[in-house]
Amino acid sequence: MASLVRQIVCSTDPTHRVWEDPSFIKWRKRDSHVSLHCHDTVEGSLKYWYDRNKVDFLVSNSAVWNDDAVSEALDSATFWVKGLPFVKSLSGYWRFFLAPSPTSVPTNFCNSDFEDSSWETLPAVPSNWQMHGFDRPIYTNIVYPFPLDPPNVPTDNPTGCYRTYFNIPKEWKDRRVFLHFEAVDSAFYAWVNGIPIGYSQDSRLPAEFEISDFCHPFCSEKKNVLAVQVLRWSDGSYLEDQDHWWLSGIHRDVLLLAKPKVFIADYFFKSSLSEDFSYADVQVEVKLESSKETANDGLLTNFSIEAVIYDTGRWYECDGNVNLLSSDVAHLKLDQAPNALPGFHGYVLGGKLELPKLWSAEQPNLYTLVIILKDASGQQVDCESCQVGIRRISKATKQLLVNGHPVIIRGVNRHEHHPRLGKTNVESCMVKDLILMKQNNINAVRNSHYPQHPRWYELCDLFGFYMIDEANIETHGFDLSGHITHPTLEPSWASSMLDRVIGMVERDKNHACIISWSLGNEAGYGPNHGALAGWIRGKDPSRLVHYEGGGSRTSSTDIICPMYMRVWDIVKIAKDPTETRPLILCEYSHAMGNSNGNIHEYWEAIDNTFGLQGGFIWDWVDQGLLKEGSDGSKHWAYGGDFGDTPNDLNFCLNGLMWPDRTPHPALNEVKYVYQPIKISSRDSILKIANTNFFDTTKGLEFSWMVHGDGCILGSGLLPLPAIEPQSSYEIELESAPWYSLWASSSATEVFLTITTKLLNSTRWAEAGHILAFTQVQLPAKRGYEPHVIKTIGSAIVGECLGDTIRVSNQDSWEIKMNAWTGTVESWKVVEGVSVINKGIFPCFWRAPTDNDKGGGANSYAAKWKAALLDNLSFHTESCSVQNMTDHDIKIAVVYLGVPKDQEDMLSSNERSNIICKVDMIYTIYGSGDVIVECNVQPNTDLPPLPRIGVEFHVDKSLDQITWYGRGPFECYPDRKEAAHVGVYQQNVGELHVPYIVPGESSGRADVRWVALQNKEGFGIFSSIYGSSPPLQMNASYYSTMELDRATHNEELVKGDTIEVHLDHKHMGVGGDDSWTPCVHDKYLIPPVPYSFSLRLCPITPSTTSCYDIYKSQLPN
Repeated sequence: MASLVRQIVCSTDPTHRVWEDPSFIKWRKRDSHVSLHCHDTVEGSLKYWYDRNKVDFLVSNSAVWNDDAVSEALDSATFWVKGLPFVKSLSGYWRFFLAPSPTSVPTNFCNSDFEDSSWETLPAVPSNWQMHGFDRPIYTNIVYPFPLDPPNVPTDNPTGCYRTYFNIPKEWKDRRVFLHFEAVDSAFYAWVNGIPIGYSQDSRLPAEFEISDFCHPFCSEKKNVLAVQVLRWSDGSYLEDQDHWWLSGIHRDVLLLAKPKVFIADYFFKSSLSEDFSYADVQVEVKLESSKETANDGLLTNFSIEAVIYDTGRWYECDGNVNLLSSDVAHLKLDQAPNALPGFHGYVLGGKLELPKLWSAEQPNLYTLVIILKDASGQQVDCESCQVGIRRISKATKQLLVNGHPVIIRGVNRHEHHPRLGKTNVESCMVKDLILMKQNNINAVRNSHYPQHPRWYELCDLFGFYMIDEANIETHGFDLSGHITHPTLEPSWASSMLDRVIGMVERDKNHACIISWSLGNEAGYGPNHGALAGWIRGKDPSRLVHYEGGGSRTSSTDIICPMYMRVWDIVKIAKDPTETRPLILCEYSHAMGNSNGNIHEYWEAIDNTFGLQGGFIWDWVDQGLLKEGSDGSKHWAYGGDFGDTPNDLNFCLNGLMWPDRTPHPALNEVKYVYQPIKISSRDSILKIANTNFFDTTKGLEFSWMVHGDGCILGSGLLPLPAIEPQSSYEIELESAPWYSLWASSSATEVFLTITTKLLNSTRWAEAGHILAFTQVQLPAKRGYEPHVIKTIGSAIVGECLGDTIRVSNQDSWEIKMNAWTGTVESWKVVEGVSVINKGIFPCFWRAPTDNDKGGGANSYAAKWKAALLDNLSFHTESCSVQNMTDHDIKIAVVYLGVPKDQEDMLSSNERSNIICKVDMIYTIYGSGDVIVECNVQPNTDLPPLPRIGVEFHVDKSLDQITWYGRGPFECYPDRKEAAHVGVYQQNVGELHVPYIVPGESSGRADVRWVALQNKEGFGIFSSIYGSSPPLQMNASYYSTMELDRATHNEELVKGDTIEVHLDHKHMGVGGDDSWTPCVHDKYLIPPVPYSFSLRLCPITPSTTSCYDIYKSQLPN
């Protein structure tokens, strides 16, 4: 039988396409098991973890995202086996050849004597061959990159041929040798010395084969030849339709493992905590494996098993030499009872751990479990180990509990993605991800949408993250077919789906970080899922099962886990008395480009609604790939940039980070809504709440700062008693250290900022790291009064010179307006310095964001364009000087907004094409102030508007921008909670946010005043006026038209001026998802009349500060 299977698997006959048979998924592949380390001694195992756990934020500093990452990947492969004498990495430079199909690979390339000198020598393992210039990356979201014809795949099926050479160390004599592939995409065959040793599918889990009988004898000088044939497409590809790049090859490490004749093959650590958490009953299920010569029955007649638990935390409490062996805290004994676990044919060891240090994301306490196999003489034969955590995952009504507490999931989805390496992992880059997550208050990660590198789990255990581990199953593309059944409904796919779930659970079962197993993603729902859930619940009842498919509320999920459900709908489910499961959003707040609006509204609901326990943002990082342009420079590429078809363009760019892990501005908002220290003010009482479930505030430092109208009034430390978890502390205004400053201040607006910092360095941040940062507005001491400009006696001169209205004040300043258009043609100050080149125009349009474009014909952008808002031209109906005195001049302009190609129709008294009317009144004072009063009357049949405001242009030399408003980072009306009101200063170029696909960006919300100046101090000041509310402000070298034109950031061309927008209203950016118009109503701009006023005035080096200008408007 084995010979027959071998003939079928290895045949070159095109009729034997085993990669198109979903019932044939592996051959000679060993059963799934935990990662094995093959230690030589107990002390060696402890030393291994002692060194491996010495990782902190400093490691992340060496993360690289360019070509240097290729060598870093090889260094990581070496590091991961350091200290393991019976594990050898084969990662490194291999011979590589890419054939166009499986049937066209070089004949007999698997043979030892095959001549491969003409092949490329590449750092091919671990890597994706597309990242070395072979074949091309393909990005799709839902559609398969080949015809949907399961289980068949294209005959044009790029096939990678790999060859490498290895010796078996002499120290491994008489040991069994195993070849271990961490992951290969998508299916592969392997040969050793020309002998086929196995076949496997599943591109995200290990495949292991015993090769003891196929290697040259240990005493031989001959090198062993390993040949691998990797197929880009297989029937397994139908189960791997995740929203990411399709990349191929041996993308994780290849290892050799050496084991004795009888060895520890697998083990499962379990703990059961007492009700009061004072002790834990611990148990380890151990599987032993023997060679053919040694019968499994009666193994313990000649062997014994021991297990010891060591307290890892003790190792780092002293600076000198550490006695690792002295940290033992529990010894586990063999349970001699027959059939201790029905159906389990291994061995069970048990014991008790008194006063265990519990594991949680807040306090990730770990122990080291060591299992020792000894022979009859007491000599160690084999040793395995892993890190374990003692914790209890359980359910209560509408709650997921960790150690009895309903922890809140402040999570993010994470694909494995490196812009240079594709799916290959680097130690420092994984640490970088975790450091950034921790520093931004993220405490949970969903492995989207497949099991990830084994080291990732160790790091999540160590740093403290709640994890959903997800099976490598997604069949989203089947949704597009009306006649092909989803695999979950087909018995022929059941074994393949179950194999992927079993492989995940068996590999990862000992990791404390995993709180839930996921059956996959977007794979429909059917009986196969019921089988997967049943197997997991039977295998591991200590964790929850998660699956969103079928509406997120099927019997196959223990968590209600919807995607992109609206706030009001999740609240409705939480309040449904018939639903007893907790609701955790498996995906929400789609971070595509300038996005993540409304996220604070989700967290207002989560923080205040029983039954809501958080969610996972989609997603962590923009999946852009590094691509060299025609000019030799490199940029971030997305779908279609490699000539890949089909493709889903930039839908892979929806992360909180750029590909090189530079944070998007929206990450500030995430950090704010996720922060565990919540501060609020009500009725002159400041409340400081510690929303942690395990940590007190003992290790934190609180400080305060008070600003009045943007100026610092005072600051200091805020001594507080330690606030217990889930507790709060209140401070009354009159007893607060800032009370006297507030009481004596004449400022109209007074803001209090409370900053919470780490007192001491941790694994993930240095001392002084800001954990939480909240600003509250203190009560107003006086009612609001309209702004009034102080009278200044300087006379002004106004005159009409042909088509020009000229207004000036001696030699101080001069404004020239076009008498026909009513626009400012120039505004100059002393020495002829220009402060406005052209303007001031009404403006309704913005360059559409990704979210604006989502929804096809129903999208905001489509509706705007259908209403011709993108093609709007403002025609001057009238411009007249209404009043002219020695102290002020009033000019009234009436604009009619019409499509650019329909302007001529106005001359024929045709009014039906008028989209809007704008009345603008300029009042120019001798002081140099210009008040612009705007009255906007859009047609009522227009869609919600992008913006209501004005646009003007200033000289590029006015590149120093200062503003009093929210900042310092980009913020918008529906994403501004983290942006504090203050005075900020930047260069105009620094305002630009380089989203990979350009669009509306770089805005600042709630701006009271803004100044643009050149390096000499000349410039223009603008502020709100009268009863007008704060503005949305934007200043950029790139015009709105340019931001709309370019498809990549590097394509943007700077204009000749700086384009400035001051908006009375600006639509939110949205972010509930990116494929429907979903800006919340309160952040939309309905087409109704609007009125607002602005103040502008010139600035010179002799001008007092912007603060003084702003104050000059206010009553004494």
